[in-house]
Amino acid sequence: MAIEKEKKTCGQVMTEWKEFVWNPRTHEFMGRTGSSWALILLFYLVFYGFLTAMFTLTMWVMLQTMDAHLPKYQDRLSIPGMMIRPKTDALDITYNITNTETWDSYVKMLNNFLEPYNDSIQLANNDNCTPGRYNEQPDNNGVLNYPKRACRFNRTLLKECSGLNDTTFGYREGRPCILIKMNRVINFFPGANHTINVTCAAKKEEDVLKLGDMAMYPDNGNIDLMYFPYYGKKVHVNYTQPIVAVKFLNLTRDTDHNVECRINAANIVTADDDRDKFAGRVSFKIRIDKE
Repeated sequence: MAIEKEKKTCGQVMTEWKEFVWNPRTHEFMGRTGSSWALILLFYLVFYGFLTAMFTLTMWVMLQTMDAHLPKYQDRLSIPGMMIRPKTDALDITYNITNTETWDSYVKMLNNFLEPYNDSIQLANNDNCTPGRYNEQPDNNGVLNYPKRACRFNRTLLKECSGLNDTTFGYREGRPCILIKMNRVINFFPGANHTINVTCAAKKEEDVLKLGDMAMYPDNGNIDLMYFPYYGKKVHVNYTQPIVAVKFLNLTRDTDHNVECRINAANIVTADDDRDKFAGRVSFKIRIDKE
């Protein structure tokens, strides 16, 4: 026959709990004496102190192997990516000529992007380099050549797409400008000592006539070799990467135009690979509505 367990009263429970927190007879706090608490706290202090010291030493050793100016490891891209400005989430430039609000944000983005390219800023910060050859600046027998000198890319090189003469970049009159830039890759020498340029065209052959004529700035969409190589953000502190502008002169209105721009260089292969749509090329849509 089972023996019924005696139920404790509320007072007994409280008494037992008080004795667990502090037992005056055994001088125990929460079941441990003072010496027991001291030993366990000392153990954890030594244990976590050792882990902290080990982590700190590991981080210090790792940092000694790193260059403060150049990444030790980088995803070296064989085909640099390309991007446009103004930049939208879907690379879709759509606006209405008669509605200023639809294209005003594009103009502001272009102005903000080109601010560092102002001729006065370039004159103050960057060098007048020799065109047609790479601007190599190696270290000299272990002596670090920092910071590296950057070559000037003046905003005026973009001519009709500089935003200086036409402050709306052609958007008001339906002849918009799009800026194209190649992503930076450290110590990359595009072109293999040969000319580099950017070309743009309709993605579909049947849309060529609808796309109309285009003007490229600098002339022929050229990118000079003197802007390469790029040595990294901390080293090339005033580096302003070269850009190419394309101005659409007579786009067919109320029509979607799918455009693709490519970088043409001896050592950059722009394969038609849909898995990487920005490898040496960039595709975007542009549309101008009349009403």
